[in-house]
Amino acid sequence: GIYALGGISGANFNPAVSVALGLTKVMNGPGLEPKVVAAYCGTQLLAGIAAAFAYTALFHDSFNLTPAAGFGWRDAMACEILYSFMLCFVVLNVAAAGRSQPNEYGGLAIGFVVIAAGIYGAGMASGGCFNPAIAVGIDVSSLSKGFGWCVAFAIWEMLGAVLAAVLFKVVRPEDFGAPPGGALAEMMSEFLGTFMLVLTVGLNVMGRTPDGAFSIACALMSMIYALGNVSGAHFNPAVTLALLASQRPPRWPPAKVARYIVAQIFGGMAAAAAYSSVYNGASFKLGPGVGHGYGAVAAAEFAFTFLLCYVVLCVAVSPRTKSSEMFGLAIGSCLTCGINAIGAVSGGALNPAVAIGIATGHRLSGGSLP
Repeated sequence: GIYALGGISGANFNPAVSVALGLTKVMNGPGLEPKVVAAYCGTQLLAGIAAAFAYTALFHDSFNLTPAAGFGWRDAMACEILYSFMLCFVVLNVAAAGRSQPNEYGGLAIGFVVIAAGIYGAGMASGGCFNPAIAVGIDVSSLSKGFGWCVAFAIWEMLGAVLAAVLFKVVRPEDFGAPPGGALAEMMSEFLGTFMLVLTVGLNVMGRTPDGAFSIACALMSMIYALGNVSGAHFNPAVTLALLASQRPPRWPPAKVARYIVAQIFGGMAAAAAYSSVYNGASFKLGPGVGHGYGAVAAAEFAFTFLLCYVVLCVAVSPRTKSSEMFGLAIGSCLTCGINAIGAVSGGALNPAVAIGIATGHRLSGGSLP
């Protein structure tokens, strides 16, 4: 849909996305005029209701909109706000930011937020709407089973849109007529990217989702496309150190390397606190898989962290092999490969920020460190 209709309407398909674009316009940045936002939102809500009645007629049944079984409204709220933020934030960065235009990866980055990162990770708690048109459509079509949750879901999703617009301005002040953000924009970029990556890791592991590796890879890929031209989108101290060692770019100041690593580690720790809170304080331990020792863990993590860093250097840095479109997909695919290959051995962290975040979250939940 995005690739088919993006050139006609912008392919928002989501009132939260339209509101985010409206807010950035109000803040003197790129986006949509308020009257266009209103027209889009009305159309999207009507389309959502029509679609819900269509599937209800087709299957002679409907389903109610509520938090998933075993989760409360606070858990659903956290998931809807955070992943609606991620969706709107990725849209703003790949479809509205001046430095990202033109590109062919926008639809890929946006679609994978919804298909993989959000539905697999947060969907276990909230159902994974991230869109008021979906929430309203589901609730209206199931009136006989109860009504009202769509109001709460829509509010949470709009809060995510507001957060996305505000942080978009923080990482890309140049799109709002201000000088480039410098160190603040870079640190915020690394914090946010690492936060969404580790949050998706934690929610998939805690939810025992069927395709966690793909979900985690898509979260990384989407945030790389969103923030690659802000900070480089490392989201991983190992990647930052690989770039430093390769001297690409040359003469990295030690202070900048330290800022990146600190932002990444704090992003991972904050995400661990977030996914643990969704699961009522529960967490999981970082350590060798059943039947494996620390020697196997070391070998597995070394090999696939090498693969990840090597691919980053090839597709995002090297003048000879650098890709202008497929870099995010290539890097994200390393996680799909690595987690599936060594997840049973070491957990497939491939990232000190992920490892520290998981260990810290488990410790804060009363568990022991490895």
